[in-house]
Amino acid sequence: MKKRKILVIMSNRWERLKKPHFLEVLCDEKGTVLKEKRLRAQPKTAAFDEVWENDEGKKDFAACHRFARKYGHKLQRAK
Repeated sequence: MKKRKILVIMSNRWERLKKPHFLEVLCDEKGTVLKEKRLRAQPKTAAFDEVWENDEGKKDFAACHRFARKYGHKLQRAK
């Protein structure tokens, strides 16, 4: 079973001065979330298969309704 490592950036589009929260999500190929981990700071190296962003201003992954995938993000691993 192939697992994907996804970085989720939780930002707030109404208050841009608030710091974003970063989550590391481990999923299988169907998209089922296997593990969720909150990161203390923005990662320094490109170690993720995909990068998603939510700008609704929520802090919890389960409370969010939509995510935008960021193609070619600097933290996305080259294939």
